[in-house]
Amino acid sequence: MKIRFKVFIATIFLQFFVVNISAQELVQSDWKGFKKIDFKVENCDARLVIPKKALNGNPWVWRARFPEYHTVIDSSLVAEGFHIAYINTNNRFGSPNAVKIWNSFYSFLMKNYQLQKKVAIHCHSRGGLFAYNWAKVNPEKVACIYADAIVCDFKSWPAGLGLGDGSKNEWQLLKQEYGFQSDEEAKAYLNNPIDNLDALAKNRVPILHSISNNDKVVPPKENSLKLIQRYIELGAPASILPCSKGNQKLKGHHYEIDNPQMVIDFIKYNSIQKGKLNSYNYHIKRNGISNSYIMFEREKVGRVAFLGGSITFNPGWRDSISAYLVKRFPETKFEFVAAGISSMGSTPGAFRLQRDVLSKGKIDLLFEEAAVNDSTNERTSEEQIRGMEGIVRHLRKTNPEMDLVMMHFVDPDKMEAYRKGVEPTVITNHNLIAEHYGISTINLAKEVTDRIDNGEFTWEQDFKNLHPSSFGQGIYAHSMILFLESSYSKHLDADDKILSYGLPKRINEFSYDNGELVDISTVKLSKGWSINNSWNPNDKTRTRSNYVDAPMLIGNKVAKILKFKFEGSTVGIAIAAGKDAGIIEYRIDKGDWETQNLFTKWSGQVHLPWYYTLASKLSNKKHTLELKISKNKDARSEGNACRIRYFYINKN
Repeated sequence: MKIRFKVFIATIFLQFFVVNISAQELVQSDWKGFKKIDFKVENCDARLVIPKKALNGNPWVWRARFPEYHTVIDSSLVAEGFHIAYINTNNRFGSPNAVKIWNSFYSFLMKNYQLQKKVAIHCHSRGGLFAYNWAKVNPEKVACIYADAIVCDFKSWPAGLGLGDGSKNEWQLLKQEYGFQSDEEAKAYLNNPIDNLDALAKNRVPILHSISNNDKVVPPKENSLKLIQRYIELGAPASILPCSKGNQKLKGHHYEIDNPQMVIDFIKYNSIQKGKLNSYNYHIKRNGISNSYIMFEREKVGRVAFLGGSITFNPGWRDSISAYLVKRFPETKFEFVAAGISSMGSTPGAFRLQRDVLSKGKIDLLFEEAAVNDSTNERTSEEQIRGMEGIVRHLRKTNPEMDLVMMHFVDPDKMEAYRKGVEPTVITNHNLIAEHYGISTINLAKEVTDRIDNGEFTWEQDFKNLHPSSFGQGIYAHSMILFLESSYSKHLDADDKILSYGLPKRINEFSYDNGELVDISTVKLSKGWSINNSWNPNDKTRTRSNYVDAPMLIGNKVAKILKFKFEGSTVGIAIAAGKDAGIIEYRIDKGDWETQNLFTKWSGQVHLPWYYTLASKLSNKKHTLELKISKNKDARSEGNACRIRYFYINKN
């Protein structure tokens, strides 16, 4: 039921008067469970949907035309604390008069509802004419623009002078609104959305357009694709979301959004007020990354590697960093090495480093993350130090000029520790390495925790998991890009040179800085052991890349003792620890037999790649590892299997 009431407060009257608006009768109603207020501004119908609990800073979305179309985006955002605004400027087609009305509406909302200065604009079809024409003269007031099948050039629609059908009636209305005396005068007009994008680009307003390649009403080739291309050429951030999965109507002009959550995350990330928190407070540059700056700027070549676990393997921040570097150094030929593997922390990283990174050639800049897996995989502090120091020393021995950046990603345990005023142990250990070797760090665990506690977003609805949502990946990328922009912004003098970092004394004598994987084919087989050159469990349990359809050394419970001869101070096995993983017994050089349970807490769900270090602190000489299958097994396991993908060793 609608409730009517009048506004008589003098201060509000004065605020209305300032923007040439009289106090009006307001109409309150319900919109998808939220309060909607209808009123008039400049004699135009307007409305504002108000969230039950507004986010810090009152972020908001401004709909340009058709406010009841594709409302899943708006309803999701208002549920998360956004205001949603709309004013009906109807058949004004984004004209200068329409822009004046939009200016009045913006001023009204600022004065009466104290909304955030920067607004996210959501436009559809002809709404693009309104959105871009207002945004181009108010770029400092725009947080981002999401555009859905929009008109970017009225010569395309409604004029129909290109690939589309156009609309004769709408074309006549548009010419009258703009005051054009002829088609020729209209065609000569040079302030369509595709024109004069410099101010928006200078303010780096992010834009995202969704399109259907089947759109015959507003053909993308002469609208969104043209605008996006021009915007990118101006060096500004722009993306296209082609939609093709759902039903399409009206000659492809009306379609379902393939990924509404991507749009929601785009608006949230670019709109949510960051408060007083500054990402720079979570960056420690130490020796910095000047060598890669000189390399990219002067030599015009660069090889950049990303080493880590599933957060590095998954798409997201890594792609954003690659795109930033390409844009920042447009004349530089880049090669990117993606070396993220799920479940891998610093110990696996140290032993697979040669295979996955160094074999690709000279690395100029490397991003390393292991804080999540090192802690969730319950690696000891000693292992964390040996693994991370091993990675750093191995990298720097191959290229003493290599720049390194270490990231500390977030998980619930780290958030809990920071809230207790304690630095997580794994971050302390990794920082010990970073400080000793002068490596830059980006503490995203602390930054995300602080931003959540500052009310900027939530873990449950926004970040969602230690494997971040698109929004969370954007938070990571935002901080890292700010670090890179700061690092690559200084003036390079003619005498600035690439310098060698050198290697200080080890922190831990047995760090894994000469780690290597050993192929199982080098091992002499015993009875009960065999190599399956293309192992696949075929049990409907998940597997991981390089640990399925790959060679695997397999032993069962009746297998005889397997002997592996090696030289070095450390030895271990990299296995596939599935739901039938057993228990092994092993010894070094005829010493006492020890046991190792191969079943992990995740083994019931996946044939998990896992690195078990069986011995370390050995003398750096020849040794023999003996290994056999125990008759005992973990109560959770379905068998006694031991499947070895690699042996691994370290020579100090």
